[in-house]
Amino acid sequence: MSMTDAMTAGTITIAGHGGDPIEAYLAHPVGGGPRGGVVVIHHMPGFDRENKEIVRRFAAEGYNAVCPNLYSREAPGADPDDAAATVRAAGGVPDERLVGDVAGAAEHLRGLDGANGKVGVIGYCSGGRHTFLAACSLRLDAAVDCYGAFVVEDPPPNMPKHMQPILHLAPELSCPLLGLFGADDQYPSPESVAKLDAELSRLGKAHQFHTYEGAGHSFFSVDRPAYRPEAAVDGWRRILDFFATNLG
Repeated sequence: MSMTDAMTAGTITIAGHGGDPIEAYLAHPVGGGPRGGVVVIHHMPGFDRENKEIVRRFAAEGYNAVCPNLYSREAPGADPDDAAATVRAAGGVPDERLVGDVAGAAEHLRGLDGANGKVGVIGYCSGGRHTFLAACSLRLDAAVDCYGAFVVEDPPPNMPKHMQPILHLAPELSCPLLGLFGADDQYPSPESVAKLDAELSRLGKAHQFHTYEGAGHSFFSVDRPAYRPEAAVDGWRRILDFFATNLG
């Protein structure tokens, strides 16, 4: 994919789980094609500026990209921090609803002019877990798990009740998976990453995992002390190479 500086971006409404109208942020290049699509699954802090910047980054790289607001039902139009607090108090996003919302986002991308029909998914933190869940529940073409917690390990008591391990879904993984992790992370820990790696290898599932020394959780987040530029730059390179290979 080549960089483009002409794009259309903004908030739209798509059909989510059960046909529910939900908010989403869409960005796509102007003209050209055919091109693949990327569903960006936001992290637990919510439908925020950081995730919208990621959507625009993928559009700049030549993809159609969309981020569904997983908190639309509980807190439509609310400040991301307030919406996240509301949803956490309600137990988090149910897995079935998450899958339905991602399915709706993927279908929206497939229906855009210039779409080539291929869709990948990417998520960070809780979005990484949800990426694995979606890739095991839907027919997708590529998935990127950026330090997704609670795929393997049990969550601590203060986490939403819906955030439970989903390693048992690994036999249903539908597409190649790229995993990017920090060696200093606790959720997921290197031991959890190794367990997921071993299980996917046992099942013969196509995957590539890379762990960065000196990096912990959220090393992609430029506004956080956890940001690690070298890891983030290399991570973005791997993500773009992976999507170029699998999404066209």
